[in-house]
Amino acid sequence: MIVIDCIYINNGGGKVLLDYLVDTIENTNLSVLYLFDNRIKKHYSIKSSNEALYMKPSLRSRFLFYLKNQQRISKVFVLGNIPPLLRIENATVYTYFHNTIYLDVPNDFSLIEHIKYYFKVLIIKMVSRNTNFWIVQTNEVYFQFIQKFKQKNKIKIIPFFSEFKEKEGISCSRIQNTFLYVSNGQANKNHIRLIKAFCKAYDISGKGELILTVGENFSEIVLLIEEMQNKGYPIHNLGLVEREDLRKIYLSSEYIIYPSLSESFGLGLLEGGNQGCKIIGADLPYTYSICEPSLVFNPFSENSIRDVIISALNSCQVGSKIKVRDQINEIVFLLRKK
Repeated sequence: MIVIDCIYINNGGGKVLLDYLVDTIENTNLSVLYLFDNRIKKHYSIKSSNEALYMKPSLRSRFLFYLKNQQRISKVFVLGNIPPLLRIENATVYTYFHNTIYLDVPNDFSLIEHIKYYFKVLIIKMVSRNTNFWIVQTNEVYFQFIQKFKQKNKIKIIPFFSEFKEKEGISCSRIQNTFLYVSNGQANKNHIRLIKAFCKAYDISGKGELILTVGENFSEIVLLIEEMQNKGYPIHNLGLVEREDLRKIYLSSEYIIYPSLSESFGLGLLEGGNQGCKIIGADLPYTYSICEPSLVFNPFSENSIRDVIISALNSCQVGSKIKVRDQINEIVFLLRKK
């Protein structure tokens, strides 16, 4: 039995990867069992030869699943950073590591967040022997991971991501001076600095439009957006956007601005660049690992973000270049491999 363990994935970039992985597997002749997070609102359509379990995303429920089924399992693909809590004999386990916060917790995080990630890292170290291979998305994460977890001989670099399907009838022109940031509102995404910096830039230039996609559950950011909107700043929050609607938003935006403090991949950078947006990226290794940006800035400095926005508004910028390619077929190959 092949298990696709994605029990901790229910939103954000991880959910986008999961959707693509499921869609790809469902179009092969592989027979698998999926472990899904029961917080996923819309259940997947699974072919009859496959099985889907929607479980509470807890250590206990996951442990009990593997304890009960370990004799049946031949292969496991974990999309979610943490290997199974027990070693599964006679099975090959691949763990897809895609959260760099485990490698370096940003200083901006609260004490509680630091403590939470400290214990999660301890768990990863304790159960690392339970995976045969780790898979990461970029060279940068590869080197960071080796430095943190000391497992050079067990790591592969296999990025995968879904490209937007070309659709007839999408006709839109790019709106000049638009800055799009497609991301949820987690602390490492750095929305507060971006919003304040944009307002400073607007005070100076009187130009520009900031477009965000922050869900209502991130109340601090939503309240700040509303406060700035009431003051007359052109900030638009689209909320959570369905993936099929994202392409048009990318195609109508001039710039992707990406101030995140920690990324394993930066899906918004990748998607925006592939849709022809110019990329304004954080001057951090993850940016350079996937693209050649048009402009960069210090994401820890409001003034640096302000200055790069003003620079983009006042001068013509060269386009950006994406440096990675989708390798989902390599994942399928590993699942097929005897």
